Amino acid sequence: MRKVYTKINSIAGNVVTLNASNVSYEDLAIVESDHGSSLAQVVKLNHEEVSLQVFQGTKGVSTGDKVRFLGHPMQVSFSDNLLGRVFTGSGKPRDGKSDLQDNMIEIGGPSVNPSKRKIPENMIRTGIPMIDVFNTLVESQKLPIFSIPGEPYNELLARIALQAEADVIVFGGMGLKHDDYLNFRNTFEEGGVLHRSILFVHTAADPLVECLMVADMALAVAENFAVKQNKRVLVLLTDMTAFSDALKEIAITMEQIPSNRGYPGDLYSQLAMRYEKAVDFEGSGSLTTLAVTTMPGDDVTHPVPDNTGYITEGQFYLRNGWIEPFGSLSRLKQMVNGKSRDDHRDIMTACIQLYAKCKESREKQSMGFMMSSWDEKLLLYGERFEKEMMSLAVNLTLEEALDGCWKILSSIFEPQEIGISSKLIEKYWRSGE
Repeated sequence: MRKVYTKINSIAGNVVTLNASNVSYEDLAIVESDHGSSLAQVVKLNHEEVSLQVFQGTKGVSTGDKVRFLGHPMQVSFSDNLLGRVFTGSGKPRDGKSDLQDNMIEIGGPSVNPSKRKIPENMIRTGIPMIDVFNTLVESQKLPIFSIPGEPYNELLARIALQAEADVIVFGGMGLKHDDYLNFRNTFEEGGVLHRSILFVHTAADPLVECLMVADMALAVAENFAVKQNKRVLVLLTDMTAFSDALKEIAITMEQIPSNRGYPGDLYSQLAMRYEKAVDFEGSGSLTTLAVTTMPGDDVTHPVPDNTGYITEGQFYLRNGWIEPFGSLSRLKQMVNGKSRDDHRDIMTACIQLYAKCKESREKQSMGFMMSSWDEKLLLYGERFEKEMMSLAVNLTLEEALDGCWKILSSIFEPQEIGISSKLIEKYWRSGE
């Protein structure tokens, strides 16, 4: 039986401080007051002075209330019973079903030793041409979706959940509006993927500290499905900026010396600890991570996207309702797009080069310059490419998307104008309609 402490030294915001021994960082505790009990987590240690972030807040907590340490960090149940369930950021049921306490595992453990990792070699198809054709998602990859508030990033994430080739989907929502949470849940249920999905959701009305636990819970469960059950697991997180803002708020409460724009100095390490969980296990399953990062003011130099870019293997830029081809990059795409179809790399390169030239022709047009017949072709191509490939409403298999690219090219250009080898042109060229 662990010792119960009955004296709290100070209360600041939702943080209580007391003297205690044999306590570790991130250990859990129960704070008992006349108004009930609440879970708390150790967020700072200074010799025997311990600071706890109280999940339900410190309203009603007094300096004479009881604190009982549990002797372990946050844990979550792991079993097939998790599938089809929705939980809070503290692992409690959000769907009204029974609590799960079997096979408890700790969250937030270290990432896999790089020497034990397998070289990525398998594509994850999503049915979205701007991903499958132009910035292929690869198993074990870690990619952010950079976006500004107002873009349909949550809708994109939900669609990827419905269509991506994965055995298990683990969703982590941080700081979500209640309507956004319901949209995710309804989309998963109506799309027929809820039975192979697990949702950990922190809404804006939930305790702040739970926001920090969502990613760790999702990744701990995903890692166990990959290792112990050889599953291909896709982890979808939104929004890592909300996660980082929660880190900043707690750091300010703890009076830590702020770094860039008030974020804690260990922001890079905190983000890397989560992203580096993505891995392809030798002789086992894989864990792939896609995480939304909203950029305040569309500022890519903001500390959250700036630090993220040094950790991840590329990024998707979501702008104007579609995945922007010039800012987006999948650094691992060359590992798989040479194995998909023999024309994949060539058609990808040709289409993006022609679209870049289209942008130049649009600038000429906007400045009132005389347009040549080549410019007119490029303008027509840009309209077709945006409508038939870039639009997020388009849903095509990889093969259908590649054929669609050939159809667009052959209906506008001559074979010698697109910069693709004659061998591939002979095999795939289509007559324009």
